[in-house]
Amino acid sequence: MQLGLGYWNLVQEGVMQNKAVGFEEMRVVDQCCDGIQFCLERALASGAMWSADEIAELCYLHYRTRLPKQGKPDANREWTSLAAVVKVESATKREVLDSPGNLQVTKEVVAMGTGTKCIGQNKMRKTGDILNDSHAEIVAKRSFQRYLLHQMWLAASHQQCSIFIPGTETGKWKLKPNTIFVFFSSHTPCGDASIIPISEPENHLSKPVTGDDAAGQSAECRSNRDHLGPEDKTKSEKIASNHIIKRMKTDDDGSFSVIAEDLAVQQVSVEREDDANPKSCECSAEMQRANKETGLGRLKVVDVHRTGAKCVPGELGDARIPGLGYHCVRLLRVKPGRGDRTCSMSCSDKLARWNVLGCQGALLMHFLQYPVYLSAIVVGKCPYSQEAMRRAIIERCQHISFLPDGFVAQEVKLLQSDLRFEHSRQAIQEVQTDSKTKLVPCSAAISWSAVPEQPLDVTSDGFRQGTTKKGIGSHQCRSKICKVELFHTFQKLVTSISQEDLPDTLRMKTLETYWDYKEAALNYQEAWKVLRSQALLGWVKNAKEYLHFT
Repeated sequence: MQLGLGYWNLVQEGVMQNKAVGFEEMRVVDQCCDGIQFCLERALASGAMWSADEIAELCYLHYRTRLPKQGKPDANREWTSLAAVVKVESATKREVLDSPGNLQVTKEVVAMGTGTKCIGQNKMRKTGDILNDSHAEIVAKRSFQRYLLHQMWLAASHQQCSIFIPGTETGKWKLKPNTIFVFFSSHTPCGDASIIPISEPENHLSKPVTGDDAAGQSAECRSNRDHLGPEDKTKSEKIASNHIIKRMKTDDDGSFSVIAEDLAVQQVSVEREDDANPKSCECSAEMQRANKETGLGRLKVVDVHRTGAKCVPGELGDARIPGLGYHCVRLLRVKPGRGDRTCSMSCSDKLARWNVLGCQGALLMHFLQYPVYLSAIVVGKCPYSQEAMRRAIIERCQHISFLPDGFVAQEVKLLQSDLRFEHSRQAIQEVQTDSKTKLVPCSAAISWSAVPEQPLDVTSDGFRQGTTKKGIGSHQCRSKICKVELFHTFQKLVTSISQEDLPDTLRMKTLETYWDYKEAALNYQEAWKVLRSQALLGWVKNAKEYLHFT
């Protein structure tokens, strides 16, 4: 890179001194410029030009200064999770030519979400006007899709400020080469990525597993343990009574870590369960590897952080053996609801899907030559395992083949920041150490998008906050990121473009419903079919009747 910049400096010096620069010299400069741009793009995506702490700090600042008090938790008794998408841009080829010493990157939050809730399947609506999943990661992703729709409108309107540039096919666009997106989450995603080994004692844990949570539980897990039905609790108690264990109570809500008095007894129990459930063996082996890697001598990994997400119906289930064998790993899971089961897949599962299909969804894929992928995922300070994150988001889909052109199983960069979110459960607990008030998750969700009109949305139970029963169904009750609102924004984009400039999948087609438009994105649907058949078998799909709105 330094050689290239040095040559550019010589050329610029020649231009400034009115010296002639021949065709051959300019050809070399162009080649050098392309090489430098390639290096910059690689450095940008690898994280060499930004850090996890910089991303976290930027997101926390945005949360404090750009989001209103409405929708944020009451710090005396509530907590929430935060997620965001950050656009990171390097200098363009022309900018580097004009100013060779300027290799700075710009970072901007373009979408943000907070939330911890999900609606049950009985509350789902066929009109597409309710948010089924209000976990922060999903709110942030849907807010990001709103941002992408606006950027696509800018591109189609031939405005240079868009992140998109023309592709090689009619009506298709692609992301500018000097732009990447980094996903931030204040907490480890629920589901498979949250099944993290715990060592005893916790304060001796070595990285990457951290023991911030005094109870040895992830915040997501502890908020969802209360959702276990009587049948699950009874089953768990029966299994526990058959093992020689010692329970250590650590919190008022009954959360505990399980420490085996004789680890050999526990391992025998896991081996017996392996005969009936092959996945348990995989879980046990992973924890045994973690034992070797801790470097703690006789101190063992004795338990795992729990996830409240439940295995999908009809698939392999958790062994629920207290301690190491409680969960099975690599399984698809649905988010828990209060009594009413949800149809929302865990955040770990959805991130794994986005890592192959992109974050843009089926609708926007009509206009894109390539999916919009995340280059990195940054997690804030919380219980975290690099191995669990990699397993959940990358490895489960790494082996797939025969994807359509443009789609790929990404090797997304996974990082953790040392900065904690101020309204995380752990942060609120530390402040409220002397308080006897039980902490609860905040019922509201906030979405924010970098768009000019109504960037902010505060929702509760899937509708705009303040919606009454009488108001449900009205336009005013809808979140700007619910299915029907994003669909209408997409339709406005389509109608703003002349027929000859539309992509083939939309030109001269009779498409009416949300389902019609999604199915017409043929390459996306083919990629999704391949992914489901080879890696994400058992994925819970919404029935068609919930997608036939206009």
